[in-house]
Amino acid sequence: MPAGDTPGETGSRARLTSGSVTRHLAAMSVPMAWGILAVISFNVADTYFVGQLGTGPLAALSFTFPVVMTVMSLALGLGIGVASVLSRAIGARGEDEVRRLTTDSLVLATLIVLAFVALGLATIDPLFAALGADAATRVLIADYMTIWYLGMPFIVVPMVGNNAIRACGDARLPSAIMTAAAVLNILLDPLFIFGWGPVPAMGIQGAAVASLAARATTLVLALAILHYRMRLIAWRWPRPGHLWRSAREILHVALPAAATNMVNPIAVAVITALVARFGPASVAGFGVATRIEAFALIPLLALTAGLGPVVGQNWGGGHVDRVARALRGAAVFCLGYGVLVAGLLALAAPSLAALFDDHPETVGAATLYLWLVPVSFTGYGVLICVNAALNAAGRPLAATALMALRTFVLYVPLAWLAAAWGSLGGVFAAATAAGLVAGGLAWRRGLRLIARG
Repeated sequence: MPAGDTPGETGSRARLTSGSVTRHLAAMSVPMAWGILAVISFNVADTYFVGQLGTGPLAALSFTFPVVMTVMSLALGLGIGVASVLSRAIGARGEDEVRRLTTDSLVLATLIVLAFVALGLATIDPLFAALGADAATRVLIADYMTIWYLGMPFIVVPMVGNNAIRACGDARLPSAIMTAAAVLNILLDPLFIFGWGPVPAMGIQGAAVASLAARATTLVLALAILHYRMRLIAWRWPRPGHLWRSAREILHVALPAAATNMVNPIAVAVITALVARFGPASVAGFGVATRIEAFALIPLLALTAGLGPVVGQNWGGGHVDRVARALRGAAVFCLGYGVLVAGLLALAAPSLAALFDDHPETVGAATLYLWLVPVSFTGYGVLICVNAALNAAGRPLAATALMALRTFVLYVPLAWLAAAWGSLGGVFAAATAAGLVAGGLAWRRGLRLIARG
């Protein structure tokens, strides 16, 4: 579709500004639940198969988790910035502007990720030494992270592309892309980790190779859909002035959103260092528990993914009443789901932990975490939903402040005190207290957003 087509094309993209808000939330969130399940399965599959190699490799993989999630948060922040800008543009501006912003966002993501690849490769050993990994563990970590960093472009660029597709009101295609990559990763993990036929056993390094190969498919699929189906890519290098304007608009939301999403993995890195005081088995148990937790949070994360485009298009179109209905519906779901899943995890925690590693100390640490932390899922769900709405409405600094409050004012200081007293349970309970308090404060901020319009 050539540039300059009718503005009615953009109007047809604004499908979330009319009809049932609840139905739109469900239509956007349910497919994303499958997509997020697929994304999380990358880490869970790696954890399961690497766990068969022993506690040492599993502990090494657990050390990588906060760093991996920090980079994923960068990608997610860029995606959130693109989705926010595009969804509001769809609700209020023309088709040429939407196409220009999409193309510029992909170029911007590519330039940023190349810088991070270089930085990551140069800092593997000192970074993980600072996180508390011993020399033997750092050798395993380097095997994994060297390949993982080289595959960063296959993570960041497709995530930006998928968020552009979601901003247009289509959650099914991004979900299908993520699911295809996850299935491929699960199939390739045992092949490269344990070897088969002519393929040599690569150990923990094989997990990174499998993930790189699987994520490469997401790059090809996302770009193909954006070009052939959505007609949102202009295959020419943007003029510097245009790219700079788009970068400012996207980064206005993306940088605070990335900072918001990096807060959590940075906190996990700090908590990992605190848990390391209790021994490698406790680190392994913490890593297992956080991966199980990631699965349990899928519905809440999917809800935030669906909430963003709904809020963005309606905010851009001036439909504040529909934004209010979306936020209230999301909060009710968070409360009900949080209570249900906390009870289920309390019952199943020991059995779930033993699936990954049957070492008694590892199971004990994972079980303790899963008895304590899920109690806060209600508050944490409200927090991330309000943050999604703030980002979509172009108010990212408020979202960053809420997450920083939860993490650096409440969670980390309380966990540090508990570790100083020698209480692993206290370290985990700090997350519970922080999530509940921050959730209440976030809801008050969400009500103010609606009232101000």
